[in-house]
Formats: sequence, C-alpha cells, structure tokens
Amino acid sequence: MKQRVLLVNKFYYRRGGDCVYLLNLEEMLRSRGHEVAVFAMGYPDNIPSEWTPYFAPEVQFAGGMMQKLKAVRRTLGMGDINSTFTAILDRFKPDVVHLNNIHSYLSPQLALLARKRGVKVAWTMHDYKLLCPSYSCLSHGKPCELCIGGDKSHVIKERCMKGSLAASAIAWLEAGKWSRDRLSACTDMFICPSEFMASKMRQGGFPDKKIVTLNNFLAPAIWEKKRVTPVKTERGDYYCYVGRLSHEKGVETLLKSASTLPYHIKIAGGGPLEADLRKRYGNQGNIEFLGHLDSEGVDKLLAGARFSVVPSECYENNPFSVIESLCAGTPVLGAKIGGIPELIAANNGMTYPSGDCAALATSIEKMWNQSFDHEKISQDALDRFSPELHYIFLNKIYGA
Repeated sequence: MKQRVLLVNKFYYRRGGDCVYLLNLEEMLRSRGHEVAVFAMGYPDNIPSEWTPYFAPEVQFAGGMMQKLKAVRRTLGMGDINSTFTAILDRFKPDVVHLNNIHSYLSPQLALLARKRGVKVAWTMHDYKLLCPSYSCLSHGKPCELCIGGDKSHVIKERCMKGSLAASAIAWLEAGKWSRDRLSACTDMFICPSEFMASKMRQGGFPDKKIVTLNNFLAPAIWEKKRVTPVKTERGDYYCYVGRLSHEKGVETLLKSASTLPYHIKIAGGGPLEADLRKRYGNQGNIEFLGHLDSEGVDKLLAGARFSVVPSECYENNPFSVIESLCAGTPVLGAKIGGIPELIAANNGMTYPSGDCAALATSIEKMWNQSFDHEKISQDALDRFSPELHYIFLNKIYGA
C-alpha cells in the first residue's frame, strides 16, 4: 500500500524554488501511485485544487493593524491555523506530512499537530530559517552566522528583517517560540538539499540522526524531455547568467568582471538592481540584458551557451540554476560558497572565491577557452537529479 502524503507549503504556485520543488514532488508522487493532498495559505495566485477549501485563510503582514496581529498570532501557532490543519488531517488521514516552507504565513505548529496524531513528519530545508530568524544567514548584505549558535537576539540588534525593528522583533519572538529542541522533538527527519545545509543544521545543534541530505530533482516531464532531446555540442559565442538581479546573487561582481573582457554575456532575469545595471552596463557592446524569460526561453539560452555563471555572494542551498544548466549539458562557473561547490567538478565547470572580481574574470577567461564534453555533462546531471533517484531516497525517509 502506497503512503498517503500531505504536502505543505505556504504558497501553491510557481513562485520560488520551494514552490517549484513542491509542485514537482506532487507530480512525482502521484505518478507513482501515492494519494497526495496539499495544504497551503489561501492566495489569489494559487493553483486550483480539490484541497483549496481546507487551506488556511490568507494573512498579510503589510495589511492593517488587525491583519498584522492575525499574521503574528499565526507565526506563533495561534488562531485558525489549528482548526484548518486539523480539518485536513481529519479528512485526508495522511501517513506522512511533508513540510516545506511554512514559517510566517503558516506555522511550525503544523509539525506539532501532526506529531500529536502519530503522523510521520519530514521537513525539507529550503532556507536557513531554523538557524537564522531572517532566513538568509545574511547581515547587511554579507554572510553571517551569529544566530546559528543559539542566541537569536542578533536579529534585533542588527535589524535583519527588512531593516525594521518591529519585523526583527517578531522574527525573534518566532525563533524563541519554535526552538531547536521543540522542533527536533516533533520532526522525524530534516531533509537538507545540500551537504552545506546539513552541516549548518549540525552546527546549529540539530540531532545528526535526524538530518539527511537529498538533492533537488527535475520534474518528471522536464526530465523525460531533456533525456530524449539531443544535447547541443556546437555552442554559441556567448556565456550567460540566469537569475535574480539582486545584490546577494553577485550579479554586480559578475558585470564588473565581464566589462573587462571581450566575451559576450547574456543576462536573463529581473530584480531590484535591473534598472541600475542596465543604466551602467547596457551600452557596453558585450553585455546584453534579456529581461525575464519563460522556461522555454531559459532552456534555449542555456542550450546554446558556452557556460553559465552562478556568482552568488550568499549561502545558496542546492540552486536549480546550477542543476538546470548541467542538465542542458552547459558547464557552470560557480562561486565557492554555500552548496554550489558540491555540484561542480573539473569535468563540468569551475569554482572561484565568491565576491572576488579579479578571480572571476580570470575564471571566465579559462572557461571560455576550455573544452567540455557537453553530452556527458548532461547525462551525468540527468542521472544525479532524476525523479526516480529522488523517489528512492525519499521513500526511505518516509519509512516505506
């Protein structure tokens, strides 16, 4: 008998990496005969689902005072989150509750409610929220580990949440309510998409026996399409960046380096730095801004690129940008930070010290002139990030 799995995430549409993972996981589990239900916060952009009537009502931290109060109460496990989640537990009767990104708009209270019923709880760590009250292990734009050791008051001292004292105080209250020991007691397994994330969870004192590493994977339909599509071995005269145009992604460092070189780079994506970067670099002949591309556009861009660059200056976990590039047979030049180096070897790319503009320029030069076996890069990546391999390991975690 296949297990009944309740998937939980605060949003239920293609919004970020956590949402992409949830939707891919739902597709994979259903295709293998599992009964799957979904619990999320009600939101206008959500995908229609038979389980929508059970979703928690929408809360907004940006609303009026009553809305803010309701949102804060939810983060602390108070209010309607208890009745709505209890209702879906009663209706679906899951064998496993698989939590994803649940802080703020839902609540870790869900793990407690599931555990009280004897339901197995697995929790995928998409960010550093259990270690850092502001999610990112960043302070003033730089990597920071002050809160990992246990004292979460730094979030208030540094105003890490949106530069706001009030928001930072709420994050501190939330971290105090959902302590390491409390969350460890009601969670069977913390699933870390990277060894780096797993190492930080151990550093933060979470039980080693409850920590497992399991990389992200490609959606079954996308994986199958890539498996049967021939890999381009003749590449264009460009390299590329695909992602958000924001400070922590290191795109400014990338463009500074690119501007000193003759090679053509294509930049795909939008974000808070887009207008400024276009103004500063848009007139330079070898730098081309493409704006936001849909998935088909990204696939086409990666398939023709000599290599892609992932220049992050934050603790990336198990970035889809690297996975998608490798599956396209496109080598990756990645910053040596977070979980990025785990994905890159001599036969599929190169790493350089994060934030080092000169080292990045030197590495771009080397990558441009280096030959790679694009077909092997793709095949190795498709093997490593296949839905089947993910399912085999996930089944073990679920206890099947």
